[in-house]
Amino acid sequence: MRGISADLDQSRLAWWLLGAILVGLLYLAVQRFLGAFVFGLFLYYAVRPVSRRVRRLTDSSGLAATSTLLLVALPLVALIAYIVARLVLELDLASVQHLRSLAQPYLDVSSLLSDPRQLLSRLRDRNALQFGATAFSMLSAVLVQLFVALAFVFFVLRDDHRLAGWFRSAVGDERSVSYAYLSAVDRDLESVFLGNTMMMITVGILSVFTYNGFNLLAPAGLTIPFPTALGLLTGLASLVPLVVGKLVYVPVGAYLLWLAAQGEASFVFPVGFLLFSFLFLDLFPQTFVQPYLAGQSIHVGLTVFAYILGTTLFGWYGLFLGPLLMVLMVQFVRIVFTELVHDSRITPRVTDAESLGSSPRTDTTGASSDE
Repeated sequence: MRGISADLDQSRLAWWLLGAILVGLLYLAVQRFLGAFVFGLFLYYAVRPVSRRVRRLTDSSGLAATSTLLLVALPLVALIAYIVARLVLELDLASVQHLRSLAQPYLDVSSLLSDPRQLLSRLRDRNALQFGATAFSMLSAVLVQLFVALAFVFFVLRDDHRLAGWFRSAVGDERSVSYAYLSAVDRDLESVFLGNTMMMITVGILSVFTYNGFNLLAPAGLTIPFPTALGLLTGLASLVPLVVGKLVYVPVGAYLLWLAAQGEASFVFPVGFLLFSFLFLDLFPQTFVQPYLAGQSIHVGLTVFAYILGTTLFGWYGLFLGPLLMVLMVQFVRIVFTELVHDSRITPRVTDAESLGSSPRTDTTGASSDE
């Protein structure tokens, strides 16, 4: 019997070793596309409620995923791309003008065709080939990352109910700790990503109308520069709770106050702009819009640090990876950590920091209600 037990232990150890190797290889394969997968996860939670409503109407997960991707996810990506492009065009006009001056000599097609040597000389002198190759390489990398993210969103939208069913049958059902932990994480991620996405869009639209509207009423010399770009940037700033638009409208208001002081103009307009922005772009969204959109969420302070530290440590995709890691750690503390410290039996119930995040889905809360 001991020999059989030893053989079984060796066999299991070999399988665990193979599993570790496969996980390592998978990590190496996914590492280059980590940003794409994290962005795809953000898109998934942002559009999942729409996909589930469409699935109830069509009774087809594939059709629901396709229509959601085409009608919701792609427009959302296009909106984000437009925001970035608009910011670059309006906030970096000097660089844009420089690029135009570099490109202008190559736009005169007739003269270039009549003198090919002139074309080669200009390409050589201005390093246009190198610039074009760099731009093409960057565009190709962005498109590949975007394709991976959208493909990830499609397949998860289509098969998320199958993945949940496999997990319950192979890993743990609604009464297990693993299911409780991941279901609580799932609820928090939907609250954070979906709520903040809607908040960003709402504040961005309000800010664009506010800044352009104030420019229509502004006295001479007190107009807001790049109002559309700054409005969109205010929407992006609203991703971070508590901050909302303060990172944008406060410096803009200070700039208007400085202009008024330089020109000996009235301070009524800058002060009015700051007061209106605080009420309409800050207090109103946080008081009425955010609670309605986000629902129950985790601690606001933790969310702020997650966004700041995430972008600092991981770059652009830290904006999505930071909240993900924060939610994973918070739910670990709420469900598992206390029992581990006290060497107690781990249960699928929340035993610590009960008001800090979402509750797990259990038999009593309707485990399959969201599938």
